Amino acid sequence: EDEVATARAQQAELTALLADARGRATAAGAAYRLASDPALSGASLVTARVVAVGGSGPSGPERVTIDAGSRDGIEIDHTVVSADGLVGRVVAVAPWTSDVLVVGAPDLVVGVRVGPDGVLGEVSATAARGAPAPAPGRLSLGLVERGEAAPGDEVWTLGSVGGRPFVPGIRVGTVETVRTGVGRLAPTGTLVPAVEPTTLDVVAVVVSPPRSTPRPVATGTG
Repeated sequence: EDEVATARAQQAELTALLADARGRATAAGAAYRLASDPALSGASLVTARVVAVGGSGPSGPERVTIDAGSRDGIEIDHTVVSADGLVGRVVAVAPWTSDVLVVGAPDLVVGVRVGPDGVLGEVSATAARGAPAPAPGRLSLGLVERGEAAPGDEVWTLGSVGGRPFVPGIRVGTVETVRTGVGRLAPTGTLVPAVEPTTLDVVAVVVSPPRSTPRPVATGTG
């Protein structure tokens, strides 16, 4: 009986070690993919893991808590990304943790560019003006007047002044449907998010400081 108990204890210990090793490997792989993203080239990143989940809406969790905070250089309105694309923005910071408002939350609107021509638009969880509400797990897409998009077009962040709350060029999702309403010039549609919020694990916070030097001046040659 003692030998059986010892063997079981050893098996439990090995199982825990294996799970830990797998978790570390997953985190290392995700961190590598994040660091390799061309859109984040030159950016300073703080990697973290999701440790708590807030309330959920039609698109999934609307807030998550990560295990990095002000002592790691995190500030409110920093961009949060995963290896798949945009996660959201930081909305609250404690010394060792931060709360992130996730794409798909009703209060979050993201300025975007759509398709190969980079048509301007915005993405949110609420219906665009004159359009039906998006289905669960989908986002609403609204384009500028006379803008064009097609199913399958990639959508990425437009960017914000100083890179906060969103840095440019981060993948947001893929256009699923496009709809042109009667008497409406601006098309609307639905978007499949790049990030599945129900399976979030390893993320990164973009902590690069905002631009502090003026834009270079060019001389016209026409």
